[in-house]
Amino acid sequence: MKKTANVVIIGGGISGCSIAYNLSKKGVKDIVLLEKDYLASGSTGRCGAGIRQQWGTERNCKMAKLSYDFFKNAKEELEYERDLEFKQGGYLVLASTEKEHEQFIKNVKLQNKLGISSRLINLKEAKELVPILNTKGLKSATYYEKDGHLNPFHTTLAFAKAAKRLGVNIYKHTLVTDILTNKGKIEGVKTNKGTIKTNIVVNAAGGHAQVIGKMVNLDIPVFSERHQILVTEPIKPIIKPMIISFSLNFYCQQVPHGGIIMGRGDSNEPKDLRITSGWEFLDEMTSTITKVLPPLKDLRLIRSWAGLYNLSPDRQPILGAVDEIEGFYLAVGFSGHGFMLGPATGLLIAETILGKNTTLPIDMYNLKRFKEGNLIFEPSVV
Repeated sequence: MKKTANVVIIGGGISGCSIAYNLSKKGVKDIVLLEKDYLASGSTGRCGAGIRQQWGTERNCKMAKLSYDFFKNAKEELEYERDLEFKQGGYLVLASTEKEHEQFIKNVKLQNKLGISSRLINLKEAKELVPILNTKGLKSATYYEKDGHLNPFHTTLAFAKAAKRLGVNIYKHTLVTDILTNKGKIEGVKTNKGTIKTNIVVNAAGGHAQVIGKMVNLDIPVFSERHQILVTEPIKPIIKPMIISFSLNFYCQQVPHGGIIMGRGDSNEPKDLRITSGWEFLDEMTSTITKVLPPLKDLRLIRSWAGLYNLSPDRQPILGAVDEIEGFYLAVGFSGHGFMLGPATGLLIAETILGKNTTLPIDMYNLKRFKEGNLIFEPSVV
């Protein structure tokens, strides 16, 4: 293991690997990425891996659009030899209340203004897109055909391989045990395999972000909770878009191998780091989804799993430097959407570390907003 580094990145998910790639692409040498397990072993590899540009706040629309622009050419950009499985079946977002319908009208207007050609559609049009959809109890929907899905493992590995070609040192199965500081400045990172001297540390630790923050006595206002997913047996194609409902609390899609993946949130989940699966989720998930997509009741479940959402108070990420510790940067609190915002996160954090003007403004994502009360809540979250 290297004894010194210009930058140490903690976390081998999409955010960490994207940051490493972007820094190395911009000429930074002696970058170290530390992952306590294998790459994409945390939230990235356990997510639904959808990518959408249909958001309810301008900042997230712009972040998602910047990421999409990268994703559509990612295989070539990263020189990856395998298929990233970029499926563009669109996102069909369902409104089940009048309040949600009114919010969708505002969302589409905002998205269109930002160059995202989403559209509000009626229930007849929604059923044409998904013939098995039960429209009873629904009000309307929005749809954007360029939204879709990628394989999270291949995408993360593609970033990591490209970063390694540019000289990044990636140490897997390496646990960070402490971060060394002196007079409010970063001095190094202690691991179970040795200590690395550095003046810059990036916390991209996903569900464990708050644990890393405490190592520098920083109380990051995020918490992690379990979110569960299940997958069915593979069948012939019957669902083209990702189907999602914020009010009904679910997302569902058919992935390239034919299985149907679905997940939901649960506000009653304990705020801890467990990633076990429970029967309550299976019961609630199947009950919800079979009302909206009745034919799915005949499918057999293959398995279920869980990952961690690292949630911020306004459900938007926390990005950039912190005032309390010089040389400490955050890319945390993605609230379940770190994968789809990964390319933008990597670019913006790299630009911030280098002191450059960022491609998109990120001041509104900084940690100070919670003390200052500058929160803008994202309405489009499951």
